[in-house]
Amino acid sequence: MEFLYKYARIVPFLPLLASAAIGLGSLLFPVATKSLRRIWALISIFMISTAMLLSFNLFLQQITGGPIYRYFWSWIINKNFSLDLGYLIDPLTSIMLVLITTVGTMVLIYSDHYMSHDEAYVRFFAYLNFFNASMLGLVISPNLVQIYIFWELVGMCSYLLIGFWFTRPSAADACQKAFITNRAGDFGLLLGILGFYWVTGSFEFHYLSEKLNEFIANDGAGSFFATSCAFLLFLGPVAKSAQFPLHVWLPDAMEGPTPISALIHAATMVAAGIFLVARLFPLFRTLPLIMNFISWIGGITALLGATMALAQKDLKKGLAYSTMSQLGYMMLALGIDSYRAALFHLITHAYSKALLFLGSGSVIHSMEPIVGYCPDKSQNMALMGGLRKYMPITGITFLLGTLSLSGIPPFACFWSKDQILSDSKLYSPILGGITWFTAGLTAFYMFRIYLLTFEGDFNIDLTNSYNDNITLYSTSIWGQESSTFSRTRIDSMSFPFTRTNNCFSKEVFQISEKMEQFSNNKTNFVVTYPFFEKGDFAYPKESGNIMLLPLVLLGISTLFVGLIGVPFFRGGVSYDILTQWLTPSMNLFYKNHPENWSEFFTDTIASIGIAFIGILIAYVLYRPINFLLQYVPNRAHPQMKRISDQSINIIYNWSYHRAYIDQYYDIIFTKGIRRLAESSQSFDQWAIDGIPIGVGIIGLFVGEGMRYLGGGRISSYIFGCLFGALISGLIYYFSF
Repeated sequence: MEFLYKYARIVPFLPLLASAAIGLGSLLFPVATKSLRRIWALISIFMISTAMLLSFNLFLQQITGGPIYRYFWSWIINKNFSLDLGYLIDPLTSIMLVLITTVGTMVLIYSDHYMSHDEAYVRFFAYLNFFNASMLGLVISPNLVQIYIFWELVGMCSYLLIGFWFTRPSAADACQKAFITNRAGDFGLLLGILGFYWVTGSFEFHYLSEKLNEFIANDGAGSFFATSCAFLLFLGPVAKSAQFPLHVWLPDAMEGPTPISALIHAATMVAAGIFLVARLFPLFRTLPLIMNFISWIGGITALLGATMALAQKDLKKGLAYSTMSQLGYMMLALGIDSYRAALFHLITHAYSKALLFLGSGSVIHSMEPIVGYCPDKSQNMALMGGLRKYMPITGITFLLGTLSLSGIPPFACFWSKDQILSDSKLYSPILGGITWFTAGLTAFYMFRIYLLTFEGDFNIDLTNSYNDNITLYSTSIWGQESSTFSRTRIDSMSFPFTRTNNCFSKEVFQISEKMEQFSNNKTNFVVTYPFFEKGDFAYPKESGNIMLLPLVLLGISTLFVGLIGVPFFRGGVSYDILTQWLTPSMNLFYKNHPENWSEFFTDTIASIGIAFIGILIAYVLYRPINFLLQYVPNRAHPQMKRISDQSINIIYNWSYHRAYIDQYYDIIFTKGIRRLAESSQSFDQWAIDGIPIGVGIIGLFVGEGMRYLGGGRISSYIFGCLFGALISGLIYYFSF
């Protein structure tokens, strides 16, 4: 065991070695490196798989009662100051290592096929390995300085991967937005780290809370300073884990390749913020005001993310806002002292969300040859529908992830989310109401995404004959599908397509914009295109086996990973593997679970009920044929119908426009700072620079004028002197 712990440091070095090898190969032997692209993929998968096996061994040692292991070596020594580097192996570290390496392995396997046609295939694997290495280095860090180093490396990798397709303006803007937003939080994190070092004289985790308690006890004003430092430190997790109000980068991060979206939203970047709060949980726990603040930030984020996911048309952005909402659940759980439930939900959500994002990548991969290689089309759910018939494995696995995230037993997220709902209700009725309402919204928007994508009929009816019609079924975001299925010929609509390899240039492919134009009409429309030859179109088809393998494995994980937190009962006392395993390392008190299975099932009935209500509403509004609208006459009073439509429009606009937060940020920060800069420039130009320039100009004019007075005639000089003396005498006389 000692040998295993001693060499645990090689876990982050394995993907780092793969990244360095690819980078050096691309720099020194670019042609050979590109020609051996699949070899590099196999090396990358082998390295992360080896790291995964080592992580599982460490995990097994911890759950079987292995000791907490710390290893340090001196980096900087100067008189009374000493900074050590090293690694820490405890239950929290071991489970994060397993989480990162398992999801990372699935993503690397998946990426081999998903990115196979990309010219920057090798560069992608170099970035991906470095991303995994940075996150693994972060979770094994034993002190705040080392965490901050890897924290910034994770941010740098996210910048590179979100902007991987940097020639696309939207991707370039998205990576800059993520970078700048996270810099705001990271600056607060740095100030908090320095503040706590000033208070405690240490960066080590196991000393911070103990010395902070001594500082507060000895200094009456120390509590305010410690709270301020904790607030600044918490800004780092707020930005990294997309908590309100620094969440705005998260949906735009979908501009990166889909495997990156899966990794960022499941086990790496957004998990880093939750991990840091969990790692510093004993420190935050000594400051009740900060714990209350964390809980409310989490509650607001959970509700806000759920409302913004309601009307998204982009498949990946809908899942991104779902991630934001679930991260809010985790942060809320940490704030209400439910450490175990927060970590449990971090684990279950990671596998479920990785499954959903990789499933969305499979859908996008099959849609691109049909609608063109453009995210606005291939990710638009209005152009999908009925994909389960063409992609059964993707559809089934996506449904498993949807059921899990909706909180339906026995899937993974049910066990963790149910504990958060129960604890939040006991902690505060308001926070409890927020979490329960958000749970219903989660079930609604997740099944909305599933129904619009996989059920019904394919919304683009692509025929295989020359000059045949292409039927586009308009899909209303709020369930107002055409129940009569009437078709209206739109002869005036013409689209000058340019076709290359059965794909269309994104500049001229305007189907979704035209669909938006007609989305308020309960009609379908048919458009004729005279430019296509027979065989140009094909319906979506299932992805390759290499992409399906991670989906199946993650689907199995989604089914069974929740069992680690299922409560068992011995002698009337409830316990579970996760609680018994985490308690010794954190030295925390955990609330008892229900004392028997009947009480446990009674507590879960309400959470399952709220989830089924959300699913039912989604099914009524978004099922392929709305029988309620087709067979039940509409007898609603016109005034009531107008009020209902207005309410729906308000909710839709709030959700679709991201709660208008981006617009306010644009007005306050982007335009406001630009106007401030313009005002500063004007002040600098006319005041700071204007005064010396004006003095110089005045001197120039005075000198120029004096030049003309000097004509060289003595009589003129005498006249001037006398005239000046006369004027001066008159002024002196009248002044007295």
